[in-house]
Amino acid sequence: MKVDRLDAAIIEMFTDEPGVGVLECSRRLKVARATVQGRLDRLYAGGVITGIVPQLSPAALGFPVVAFCSVEIAQGIGHGVVFEAIGQIPEILEMHTVSGPSDLLVKIVGRSTTDLQRVLDALSQAPGVARTSSVIALETHIENRNLPLLKAAADS
Repeated sequence: MKVDRLDAAIIEMFTDEPGVGVLECSRRLKVARATVQGRLDRLYAGGVITGIVPQLSPAALGFPVVAFCSVEIAQGIGHGVVFEAIGQIPEILEMHTVSGPSDLLVKIVGRSTTDLQRVLDALSQAPGVARTSSVIALETHIENRNLPLLKAAADS
């Protein structure tokens, strides 16, 4: 879907200030309220905006350790069984099917490295999981970054 600079400005405002209303957004951007609402409706319908939800900080919730784990699925078991089992582990924040030597890449958090080991054990024991390999993130530099991509799309 094509986005322009006004779309980007609207999304950026709602990203920076999730509580801002449509009327206030229209005032700040100097466009009609109906324009902002119409743009939001179009962006939702087009799938550019998939929801407006609070962004949680796992570290602030007591889960400061982040790891990424490659998962190989046992042949013949099927992804569905594995997805269902892994999806029950609350410390798994993301799961992606990937190309390469593994089948899945998951992002995991833990309260400590000991707690992370507990989560990795649960993951490796899930039905259909043949092998796992993990790395611990020492520091996060960029996370959930979408606005630069949005601005590049709006400028093209």
